Amino acid sequence: MPRLIPPLRRALLRASLGVCASFLAASAYSQPSQPLQASDEPDADLLGRAAGYPVAPSPLRVMTPTFQLGSWSSLDKVPGIRSAWVARPAQTRTLARAAAPPPIRYRTEGQQLALEDYLRRHRVTGLLVLKNGEIVAEHYRYDRNDKHRFLSASMAKSVTSLLIGMAQAKGQIASLDDLAERYARDLAGSPYGATSIRHLLRMSSGLTFTERYDGKDDVARLNQASHSGKPTVPEVLRSITARHAPPGEKFVYASAETEVLGRVLTAATGRNMADLTREWLWEPLGAEQDAFWCTDPAGQEGAYHCFNATLRDWGRLGLLMAQDGQVGERQVVPRDYVLEATDPARQPLALQPLRATPYLGYGYQFWLLPLKERTFVMQGVYGQAVYVQPSSGIVMVQTAVWPNANGQQDPRPRVERNALWLGVLESLGGSTARR
Repeated sequence: MPRLIPPLRRALLRASLGVCASFLAASAYSQPSQPLQASDEPDADLLGRAAGYPVAPSPLRVMTPTFQLGSWSSLDKVPGIRSAWVARPAQTRTLARAAAPPPIRYRTEGQQLALEDYLRRHRVTGLLVLKNGEIVAEHYRYDRNDKHRFLSASMAKSVTSLLIGMAQAKGQIASLDDLAERYARDLAGSPYGATSIRHLLRMSSGLTFTERYDGKDDVARLNQASHSGKPTVPEVLRSITARHAPPGEKFVYASAETEVLGRVLTAATGRNMADLTREWLWEPLGAEQDAFWCTDPAGQEGAYHCFNATLRDWGRLGLLMAQDGQVGERQVVPRDYVLEATDPARQPLALQPLRATPYLGYGYQFWLLPLKERTFVMQGVYGQAVYVQPSSGIVMVQTAVWPNANGQQDPRPRVERNALWLGVLESLGGSTARR
């Protein structure tokens, strides 16, 4: 056999090494992950493991690391927190378990990892994956279980949006183009009162509300008012008067806009949000556990941040959205409203994915992903999320206690959670094609 010239020999060697590397990677990729252990839960000692993950002695301490995990899954047990309960219905719609679910894999930082690896790497309290209404994966960490009610943070905004859509369908809100002050009379004459419901749903009021999570911004004032009533929540909302853009032209995230929506909702219906949630959502969903809203001293639910429910019931909400507002044969949330809320093509250009933000778009209190198939997410700070892709019937729910609010200090948890979602889609037959 003739001797190979050096360049050709080097090329064949590289090819051989590449085949070997691919084989080894594929072998590692297909191996089952080691079982999860309590000892591999990140920062468990910092989060209060030795004390059994205690709840905070007051609302002022729920952000203290030792009390954070315990409080965020049992907020009703924190002294000083006021709760408006959402009773579970008499009949629960069971979530069946998939008979032989495939392993879930994902890629991040040049690695191919398993779902269990993700849970070892991040401060996740609960993770649930559904496909066509069946449980594909369900994990609880840090001694949490299926009875714990997890704080949603801003996932509550999406629940508020659904209630607004249902109130409109029932004729209690005449039009989404009505001004907020038509219903919320305590905001009459204020800039937020003069903002349309539709612009509030899209967070495009054009009013300047600061939300940096540094304890010195407008959302800190709103949180303080929600807990203490000094000042009152309406006083904080009425104090927002500066403007950065005309209404409807630009998306800027502002929790105050959802709080205004909550006040529109209760004024328009003459009922509190807890009762509406029970009758309009929890009963048709067949939720399996009670849920609750936190309220301010006046009894108004915190529409922007404080709905608490179990992991599976968050999954049922995601499943409702995956079925375009339908449960069984019943249309619970109007389908057209769901599409208006979650379809990028129905949003103004400035609110579509890759335009509202460098990655995500924004609908009616739902974040929109830049995928060809309609895909959206309810999101809350510190890692809370419900991802939904209706065409594939895939839902992923995560509750967490990430070290920072929204990834500004360290974006890796947020980036890897998005990578996990894409891995879930790939593993279960969903679509990850980009727009």
